[in-house]
Amino acid sequence: MEQPYPQLSNFVDLMLDAVCVVDSQGRFVFVSAACERIFGYTPEEMIGRVMIDMVLPEDRARTLLAASEIIGWQPKPHFENRYVRKDGQIVHIMWSARWSEVDQLRIGVARDITERKQSESVQAALYSISEAAHAAEDLPALFHRIHQIIGELLPALNFSVTLYDEKSDQLSFAYHVDEQDQAPDPQTVTDSLSAEVIRTGLPLLLTPETLTTFPEYLRAEFDTDSLCWLGVPLHSNRGTIGALVVKSYSGGTRYTVKDQELLQFVSTQVAAAIERKQLHARLQYMAQYDQLTQLPNRGLFQDRLQTALAMARREQGQFALLYLDLDKFKQVNDTLGHAAGDQLLQEVAQRLKQCVRETDTVARIGGDEFLVLLHNIQLPEDALRVAEKIHRELSHPLNMEGQGLCTLLSIGIALYPEHGIEEKQLLKHADEAMYFAKRNGGNHFRTKAEPSPCDAE
Repeated sequence: MEQPYPQLSNFVDLMLDAVCVVDSQGRFVFVSAACERIFGYTPEEMIGRVMIDMVLPEDRARTLLAASEIIGWQPKPHFENRYVRKDGQIVHIMWSARWSEVDQLRIGVARDITERKQSESVQAALYSISEAAHAAEDLPALFHRIHQIIGELLPALNFSVTLYDEKSDQLSFAYHVDEQDQAPDPQTVTDSLSAEVIRTGLPLLLTPETLTTFPEYLRAEFDTDSLCWLGVPLHSNRGTIGALVVKSYSGGTRYTVKDQELLQFVSTQVAAAIERKQLHARLQYMAQYDQLTQLPNRGLFQDRLQTALAMARREQGQFALLYLDLDKFKQVNDTLGHAAGDQLLQEVAQRLKQCVRETDTVARIGGDEFLVLLHNIQLPEDALRVAEKIHRELSHPLNMEGQGLCTLLSIGIALYPEHGIEEKQLLKHADEAMYFAKRNGGNHFRTKAEPSPCDAE
């Protein structure tokens, strides 16, 4: 269709901003030459097209509302919305528009503010990522928030975070969202594309058109259903700690080098946020777990005991507390050395964990003393059976310095509510019962501080 108003176009074609004229049916009847630079379409391609069809779907409702207000004599000097270019890219436009009643036309001047909006979005994203590093409860929560933030910068429907553990030389999918639910097994990650990004420390953009320029082993990993695969490394002071990946399937987003540069720019802040959260998790772990045995320490055990007390009171349930002490542990240190003593404590910790349920708690509270919390037992005899199982398991010789060593231990048992309804009462009873067992030869368990026919030997 030929351009009307040729005398007008001679002047407006010199403008850097685009001039658009839309009729009452919402169709373009005139556009200036600058439209091709902004929207990607030639003026001939735009004339006759419905304006709203070019607007990003998410912005169409408020764009139509603004158009009706303009027709109702409400000029819009700074209206912003987003259009989809001919090449599929999104462009941010600021409009200055008004209605000509005489001509029954809507006249607007469009300015491309994409770079400014992206700059603002990137700055906002960097701030949001930094804020998330402080506010997120844990790493999964952080990754979920990062996904949301990056999704505001570029299409990120399919998004994953792959982390690299240098000590174990292993990759793990820490976060993975895929519209086709192709979630990998986090224990057996074999994503060569992410591995390549981490190995080289360089971004990687794969499309069907560029695929032939890459090595065969990378082409083999490229999903035939994919339109684009874009991954960038996560760099830190320690080196490359992982990779961020966005992906689109056929008919989806076509990522560009500009998207790659944008993702790489924010990845530095993402890496810093991940490291901060990892450090916080390590410090929290160190504050709650014994470093030698990796068991909960006294503080964490007390927290779980308080939780068990609250649940038992609420549900009128029962639980048991076992206080364990290794007999003649000092002799092990004196004869075989402290390294052997540490090894013994580690082995005891592992065997204790094998004797209880996953819902129970085994803790080391110092030296050669351990506590076991048996949640929600049905009968007092359940605690006695566990104590007997512990004795039986630890009676098997341990290989220490080339010789077999049998572990002897004394156990005191406290039952809720029989032996107390408060934390201090239960700990005191279990402690006294353990020492009574130790004073009477050791290597057995007691529920009371005085011998009784009900005691199990």
